[in-house]
Amino acid sequence: MQHFKTLSAYLEYLELPRPEHPMISVYTALGDGFLPCPKASSPPITNDCYTISFKKFVKGELNYGRTKYDFTNGALFFIAPRQVLQWDDTAVFEQKGFSINFHEDFLKGTELAQQIKKYSFFSYSANEALHLSPKEEKQMEAIVDSIDMEYRNNQDAFSKDIILSHLSTLLKYANRFYERQFINRKELSNSLLEQFNEKLEEYFDSGKLQEKGIPSIEQIADRLSVSQRYLSDTLKKETGKTSTEHLQLYLIDEAKNILLDPNKSVTEVAYALGFEYPPYFSRLFKKKEGISPTEYREKYRLN
Repeated sequence: MQHFKTLSAYLEYLELPRPEHPMISVYTALGDGFLPCPKASSPPITNDCYTISFKKFVKGELNYGRTKYDFTNGALFFIAPRQVLQWDDTAVFEQKGFSINFHEDFLKGTELAQQIKKYSFFSYSANEALHLSPKEEKQMEAIVDSIDMEYRNNQDAFSKDIILSHLSTLLKYANRFYERQFINRKELSNSLLEQFNEKLEEYFDSGKLQEKGIPSIEQIADRLSVSQRYLSDTLKKETGKTSTEHLQLYLIDEAKNILLDPNKSVTEVAYALGFEYPPYFSRLFKKKEGISPTEYREKYRLN
């Protein structure tokens, strides 16, 4: 896999104009301008840069990690350093939009270097990019205009601080809009929880728990065509529990049913649920229920 350590090398590969600054590039077409089109296709690549981009492709698709990004409606998407990118047949797209690329070293020693790590949207698969309303688009475009103006001016000792300040504001607005997207997706998140449980049931019913052990959250997320972090964040936002907690609750509920069979030992129940080490199952059960599996079984028998 090809990796680009510098911004200039990355942009040269994309066949885009040389940047005005070795650490940051800004391409805009917010009015009647022309947004440069990168090369139409690429095998998987990585680089050391952050990307904030708003585009609407007429055709083509972008693979971001293991998922595919839907360009149909256009959206703001965020890419962090060393994330795998691949795209195909994206030569045609609307000219409106913007693209900001900056090397991770551009943030070194700044407050934004730590702040940017807190924004979850840099870790999401691209088909969960941020969709903007027309009003939100205008707000973002105004900030990008300010970044572009400073970027193209004769740069001086104040330029970097001003650009970083605008970038920080841009990301804060993006975070606000992303929170709005979470709120508006309550119905989707409920559906996601249902799908999450359905995938677990399928896995359990197929006998894979005993054969392959407990599935990872990443495996479940892949089956749902979302990223691991997006799955956990969405469930946490709407249910108060992460995907790991939902997985554990599912296993505990199944355990309760199996424990009702007096012919199965606690160890057999643990193995049936995919636990490689039965003591771990007992500890988890007690942590969630307040009593051990044996005590739960005895309590049921008394009733």
